[in-house]
Amino acid sequence: MAKNADKSLVIVESPAKARTIGKILGADFQVEASVGHVRDLPNKADQVPEQFKAFDWAKLGVNVQEGFQPLYIVPPDKKQQVTKLKKALKECKDLYLATDEDREGEAISWHLCQLLQPKVPVRRLVFHEITEEAIKEALASPRDIDEQLVKAQEARRILDRLYGYEVSPLLWRKIGYGTSAGRVQSVATRLIVQRERQRRAFVSATYWDLIGLFANTGGQEFKAELMSVDGRKIPSGDDFDSATGKLANEQCIQLDEKGVHELAERLRKAEFRIVSVEEKPWRSAPYAPFTTSTLQQEANRKLGFTARHTMRLAQGLYENGHITYMRTDSTNLAQVAVQAARDLVQSEYGGDYLPEKPRVYSSKVKNAQEAHEAIRPAGHPFETPQAMKAALSNDEYRLFELIWKRTVASQMKDAHGRRITIRIEGERAVFQTSGKIIDFAGYLRAYVEGSDDPEAELADQETLLPQVAEQEKVDCRNLEEKSHTTQAPARFTEASLTAELEKRGIGRPSTYASIIDTILNREYVFKKGKALAPTWTAFLVVRLMEDHLSRLVDYEFTAEMEEQLDAISRGEAEHLKYLQRFYFGDGDPGLKPRVDSKMEEIDSRESRRMILGQPESGEHTGPIYVCIGKNGPYLLQENPDGERKANLFDQLPPDELDVPAALELLAKAEKGDEPMGIDPATQKPIFLKLGRWGPYLQLGMVDDEDKKTVSLKGIPHDDLDLETAIKLVSLPKTIGEHPESKEPVLACHGPYGPYVQCGKERRSLPRNTLPWEASLEQALQLLAQPKRGSKQLIKQFEESPVTGNVVQLMEGRYGPYVADGTTNASLPRDMNPDEVTFEKALDLLAERAAKAPPKKKRGAKKKAAKKTPAKKAAKKKTGKKKTKKKGGKKATKE
Repeated sequence: MAKNADKSLVIVESPAKARTIGKILGADFQVEASVGHVRDLPNKADQVPEQFKAFDWAKLGVNVQEGFQPLYIVPPDKKQQVTKLKKALKECKDLYLATDEDREGEAISWHLCQLLQPKVPVRRLVFHEITEEAIKEALASPRDIDEQLVKAQEARRILDRLYGYEVSPLLWRKIGYGTSAGRVQSVATRLIVQRERQRRAFVSATYWDLIGLFANTGGQEFKAELMSVDGRKIPSGDDFDSATGKLANEQCIQLDEKGVHELAERLRKAEFRIVSVEEKPWRSAPYAPFTTSTLQQEANRKLGFTARHTMRLAQGLYENGHITYMRTDSTNLAQVAVQAARDLVQSEYGGDYLPEKPRVYSSKVKNAQEAHEAIRPAGHPFETPQAMKAALSNDEYRLFELIWKRTVASQMKDAHGRRITIRIEGERAVFQTSGKIIDFAGYLRAYVEGSDDPEAELADQETLLPQVAEQEKVDCRNLEEKSHTTQAPARFTEASLTAELEKRGIGRPSTYASIIDTILNREYVFKKGKALAPTWTAFLVVRLMEDHLSRLVDYEFTAEMEEQLDAISRGEAEHLKYLQRFYFGDGDPGLKPRVDSKMEEIDSRESRRMILGQPESGEHTGPIYVCIGKNGPYLLQENPDGERKANLFDQLPPDELDVPAALELLAKAEKGDEPMGIDPATQKPIFLKLGRWGPYLQLGMVDDEDKKTVSLKGIPHDDLDLETAIKLVSLPKTIGEHPESKEPVLACHGPYGPYVQCGKERRSLPRNTLPWEASLEQALQLLAQPKRGSKQLIKQFEESPVTGNVVQLMEGRYGPYVADGTTNASLPRDMNPDEVTFEKALDLLAERAAKAPPKKKRGAKKKAAKKTPAKKAAKKKTGKKKTKKKGGKKATKE
């Protein structure tokens, strides 16, 4: 008999989840991790099984000719784990599939069943929190795999594959290799590009107003803002036309600096009195508990976390039993959770803050994700953040505290108070000020959206005004003349982009973090502070899709696609009919014919450039284009006497490039063709050049075999003189001899800035230190320090349950990382190495392994896989029918 024949095998996705559930279930259960998906569509041509390679559809991984049957394979990096699971299953009496309760989790369970082919009873366990009560309840009421959810996930996967694999090659050919398209990715990029277009088209306007400092008869001072003069309203930013910068509201008066100064002089002699005092009640209800989307938005606003970091932390909190499942669109709370929150309101804040009846929230999102609860602290009663502090990292604690406060606040009474508006008039000028009084703080005692300290925020939210009465005279003690400039629409941040996508019904909140990662990694977008700014590549990709594949980036069409996929998950629509219509068309052309027709129709030269503008006067008046080349974006001006070109920085925001700025860059590029001077040591010319990665010096002509380039990173270059340039091109410079090795110590400058070197040892110089200013003493001190780039063991853990190798925390050239002999995973930038536990290391490795591309095969196998066109044609002709039958849901045997 097998050694574990009396045990039950439980399979979950991650090692962390396996450990937590294993502790709950005890010795009668063996809990293993699948480490994410165990089967997927092939990502590369060499992953396609040999018998399918001859078919046109093989590159898609989907047999579009036979009912859109997906071709599933076990990725190379998952084969070892699958073998381990098969072995474990042979030694157990039954199988429990305890993957997450959403579509992805259901699909993983289905794939495990298909792959493991269990001969023992199989049960599906579903729970939304990892607590003893929830796990035992799931064991007591298991269910079968939900085939409808599996079909819904499969339809999404196939649709996304068809979209990406058909459109991306078009972009490669017409714009450049490395560009890509995606069902949600492309629409998200379009939103960001459209916002940047608005910023580029925006024309600012300036207007002036007055801020008056007044005092009542008791001498209490307060400030008020000028609202109108002679019956005409002082404008705000919304009263101006963003395209022209002119006043669009005729009822307003636009004061300039002179006009506001004259008005101030006139009003200084005026008598002012209170013309009205209005008091209105206000009431504010608590926010609903967190969904995935609102958690990402609030963690970004309040804690400064990226969507990816928030989801990573939430995943860890869930898998370790601290919060409920973190991928959900639901705002509902279970009855026990409502009671737990109400108990905390009573104990922490008192009965005055507890409403008579529990608050009930309903989701506004169509077809809310299959998880049935909002994100909340796990179990009941809830653990307090303070009690959890020792068990969590700093960021985990802050996120848990945010979730805890939001959940508790959702069951508290409304906040209410009064808003007071005072209007003051003198010499036909009306000033106004507003105050806010909080009579009862209610839920604001626990949670203020966007604030990290509710108590401090409460004080900021109250604006107290002095007591005044209508017709009371007030003294004007000062008038401040204030200028205002209208602002272009703000760029999207991760939080506002997530909110916009959700509002439009595009994509699923659980995927927003990966979508933002994708558009950043594809270099369609870069971060400027917290804002998401598009690159010129994004501009050209979006323009091509708007002009030629407009439906694919249409917001309403994309939302309708989401609704159709949701209908499939509810069993209201048939997925094959939808895929057939989307791909081949039904009346209107589908994806495939549309893309095929555009391959020849689109002019590659024109698709790689866009008009920036044309100078109206000057020496060079030809049109200026932004183009995309092999080395990135560049400017091109076509003049009658020839072309001018200039490289563009990759991270130059498009709204900062207009015609005057482009002419300046083109002029600088022309100067780059003229030498700054001659290097006295080599008698070669020195050029100041502008490249994709920034400015640099070139010593010698372009065609010189021994030409030398020097990056200007860390060197002020706007007013770079010849003397400094000569010093830079003369580097490296010997500054002394090492007292021990007797080797020369050199001061150098490279692509990453200035550094010192002795033998093979290098160390960076501090910021703002010029290489030739480094002393021997300073260099020796730096060289004596441990090398940042060297691999150094920080901490050693136990053996990995996946690879069997010891897990180590290392310090590497690019920072700390964990390794298990097979996979290396960098620590997130905001994770302190001191906070890394064995469990966290395994989670990071599992996440990295799930994303890692398979290693390329070398040698004879790759060569043997090549086929002549004749052989391919023969295989298509003779083997197509037979192969089609093998291209369905069953994966190829590995």
